Amino acid sequence: MTSTIKDVAKMADVSISTVSRVINDSKPVSPEARRRVLHAIDVLDYKPNEVARSLVTKKSNLIGVIVEDIGLNFISRILQGVEEVGKMYNYDILLSSSYKDLKTEVKFANLLLQKQVEGIIVVSNMQNPKLEYKLEEAKIPHVLINNFYQVEKFQASIDFEKASKNMVELLMKKGHKKIASLAVKKDIDRTLERFKVKGYEKAMEEHNLKKVQLFVDGWQSENIEKEKENIIKTIKEENITAIFTTYDTLAINLINVLYDNGIKVPEDVSVTGFGGGYLSSIYRPRLTTVKMPYYDIGAISIRQILKTISNKEKEIKGEGVLLPIRILERESVKEIK
Repeated sequence: MTSTIKDVAKMADVSISTVSRVINDSKPVSPEARRRVLHAIDVLDYKPNEVARSLVTKKSNLIGVIVEDIGLNFISRILQGVEEVGKMYNYDILLSSSYKDLKTEVKFANLLLQKQVEGIIVVSNMQNPKLEYKLEEAKIPHVLINNFYQVEKFQASIDFEKASKNMVELLMKKGHKKIASLAVKKDIDRTLERFKVKGYEKAMEEHNLKKVQLFVDGWQSENIEKEKENIIKTIKEENITAIFTTYDTLAINLINVLYDNGIKVPEDVSVTGFGGGYLSSIYRPRLTTVKMPYYDIGAISIRQILKTISNKEKEIKGEGVLLPIRILERESVKEIK
């Protein structure tokens, strides 16, 4: 039979409140009473009710994490940063995956709040106003990490416009002048795509080069297939030698379509990506890409939540943290003499 706090108090010959003070280390207790309580806890193998305890102490040492899909590479890297920093501060992670269902995200948020988590991190490429409202209403420290839509609140990230400009200028240093861009047009006025496209535009304008901009509905293979005739026609008519894309997945799917239509990378056309995920390093040719610091994004996000908790605040302050830009030069870009 499971022991209760009353059993501990009876064996230690103290009051229930004294046992509670010892467990929560909340108020002074005489050394002798503490010794008896700890001995009784050990003998009875007493396990405090953590949920009830957290209601009293407001400390559960739990951080809730809601992800879009745990199978996505960039999410697994973010989670590594979250978990490792959490362990450093003796915090455990409660993880849930919504698998791209907005209602499930809100459902998990309610569940995590019931579990008395002290903060919540959401990692998703979707927008979910109902979830954001729920977190605001709960007055709990939280961070939204989005790899597609712009987040107005605190976020650790990079300067997407500058990173894109740097990548296009790298292509120029390799001798390319006929450079096209390929981006996702969906909700572009609200996504990070507009900063990447702006970086491309700025680089081309500063070097007095013609802008050739291509758009698709998404980064999956079917989206490239839908626009392949226009893409191939543009490459041939504009004599394009390099294409700057806004995602690694977009770049890899583009390379496949080009290959199927007799256009080799990088022999005929150079292609760059954005993300620096696992696929970019094993696909052939290996992709020249902007390396997103996903581990650092996760680590900084949970640090900010823990800092907010430590300061006994409900809302994370500050606009965000800009991380260094890193470009990985690989085999998908050919130097033109």
